[in-house]
Amino acid sequence: MILIRKFVFNSFAENTYLIWDSLTLDAAIIDPGCSSQNEKDLLIDFIELNGIKLRFLLNTHCHIDHILGNRFIYEKFQTEFYAPEKDLFLLDLMKEVAVSYGIEYEESPLPDFYIEEKLDLKVGNSQLKFIFTPGHTPGEFAFYLPGEKICFTGDVLFQESIGRTDLWGGNYEQLIESIKTRLLMLPDEVVIYPGHGAPSTIGKEKEITPFLM
Repeated sequence: MILIRKFVFNSFAENTYLIWDSLTLDAAIIDPGCSSQNEKDLLIDFIELNGIKLRFLLNTHCHIDHILGNRFIYEKFQTEFYAPEKDLFLLDLMKEVAVSYGIEYEESPLPDFYIEEKLDLKVGNSQLKFIFTPGHTPGEFAFYLPGEKICFTGDVLFQESIGRTDLWGGNYEQLIESIKTRLLMLPDEVVIYPGHGAPSTIGKEKEITPFLM
């Protein structure tokens, strides 16, 4: 069984997800946005208190609010780091973005491995699948746990909304196509956990998200 703990970090109110197997305690962190020592300490305390074994660092995409904690996580917990290859240009660009926002940014390391749809990754006893969903960024992926009917949608699909496409490499038509042909094909009961805001379900978003009508 996969357990989930959401942390809301940084000035962009970004959702950082810690997921772990309830039996093995093996874990992955998705889009670590921790940007202050208090946020880092909160994460460390939770992991240590629960005996969690953090194995993987995963980026759905590489915008600044989703990668602020990459270096901290990578060095503190000695994780394997996975990110989309098509978003690598963003890792370098985000140094300038951080300066423009006045944000302190510990430069992200480069990934150890690229995320691909054929990637075979397990968190404890649960299979994690990767769904290519470009549009918000050129390389974004959603992370799907079919056994648990859970999908982490990054900044592609939110509760009653979709990701913006006016940033680096964004493409509105591509985003809509990704949602309609990749995410909305999942079972209606799948719970989505987006990069910002509250969770929803695939079924609800089919019915109520105006951009998808």
